[in-house]
Amino acid sequence: MDLWHWNSPLGPLCLTQEGDSLVSLQFCDVLPPEGSCPTSLLAQAQRQLEEYFAGQRTAFDLPLRPQGTAFQRSVWQALQAIPYGETRTYGQIAAAVGRPKASRAVGGACHCNPIGIIIPCHRVVGASGNLTGYAGGLDRKAALLALEQRP
Repeated sequence: MDLWHWNSPLGPLCLTQEGDSLVSLQFCDVLPPEGSCPTSLLAQAQRQLEEYFAGQRTAFDLPLRPQGTAFQRSVWQALQAIPYGETRTYGQIAAAVGRPKASRAVGGACHCNPIGIIIPCHRVVGASGNLTGYAGGLDRKAALLALEQRP
């Protein structure tokens, strides 16, 4: 397992690689030690995130391997189908995964999303369109959505 910490525009991010895949991207409170170097995959992930934050990238091209239950993985796959700059409700995601009454479970799967930003759980909003829950904090969720609305 390889780790890399990077200070993004929204705060420090911790990226984790296992084998040839990215398995985790979370907000954290740690910065990289002086002199450390990321693996080529983690450097590529950082580069794509830098492009995303600069408004130059709308989709990621990285090998991902999120670990979770079959239901969680189906939700995370549905999240990746939400186009850049758009949102979906928890109910819409529940319907998309064939469990129309499971909007609360979808919220739980979003909360457990191990690869934030790249698997865009920030694009999921409440039924009224209000921002609800985000493991990175609602201020970061609002900032990510605002970033995706920039011309």
